[in-house]
Amino acid sequence: MPATIQDLCQAIAQNTSDDAFAPALQPAQWEVLGSYLQSFELAPTQTLIDEGAHDRSLFFVESGSLSVHRLSSKGEVQIAIVNAGSVVGEGSFFSRQPRSASVTAAGACRMWRLTPLRFSEMGNRQPGIALELAMALGLVLSRRLGHKARRVAVT
Repeated sequence: MPATIQDLCQAIAQNTSDDAFAPALQPAQWEVLGSYLQSFELAPTQTLIDEGAHDRSLFFVESGSLSVHRLSSKGEVQIAIVNAGSVVGEGSFFSRQPRSASVTAAGACRMWRLTPLRFSEMGNRQPGIALELAMALGLVLSRRLGHKARRVAVT
């Protein structure tokens, strides 16, 4: 069954975590946003983000969960779990710096990707939606940075 943006909307609406991604978009705006996103599947243990990579894409989790981990002198250390309805990649998206952590699928996941190029196109064609998306991502980022245990989980 092909993914629809409604499935992602439902996952986001059901996310009650304190760092939930929650843009204030109307159904028609979600449809527009969906036209800028690419859906894909992740297999269990498949890597989504490599620590140190220079990619700035954002990833929205429709289903499943992701493990966020960093390399330390003691090996790989898990620092967070990101569940359905949330987002990863926000740190590099805003900072333009290399990825600060690696992210792998904890199980099968349905994901949505927004590349910087597509975000730029959306900003030109749909500035209100792009602004609301940026503000919602900023809220996620500030909540993660404000929570000492999750600060290192900003990817």
